[in-house]
Amino acid sequence: MCIPHAVLEGVEISEMVCPGTEMIVGARIDPAFGPILMVGLGGIYVEMMKDVSFRSLPLERKEILGMFKSIRSYPLLLGVRGEETKDIDSLVDTMIKLGAIIQKCRGISDIEINPLVVYEQGSGTRAVDVRIILSKG
Repeated sequence: MCIPHAVLEGVEISEMVCPGTEMIVGARIDPAFGPILMVGLGGIYVEMMKDVSFRSLPLERKEILGMFKSIRSYPLLLGVRGEETKDIDSLVDTMIKLGAIIQKCRGISDIEINPLVVYEQGSGTRAVDVRIILSKG
């Protein structure tokens, strides 16, 4: 179909990301608890499964690993049905960085990556969509 009077306002080109385990990670300033960190099953499943864990910051690596173990989808990170173990270290590193950003950058009130694709051990993670909300005032 040809639309001769169409006006193009711009074009978006995005890299195609290889499939992997889709997680959601985020950090925010909660009015009651202060800075908090969040992880869960991401992508299209986040609203349906509601499989997320929240913890107040600051957190050590061991505590972040405990967050993973508290969600029902944790076995996906360990590899299921012949899949390889996922790059849990890279996922922890990403969460540590999000925690540092939310604690140090007072101009940011909320950061969310959904999905954060987690690949096989040693292959890292890839942020597909990132939302950052700036603080008011």
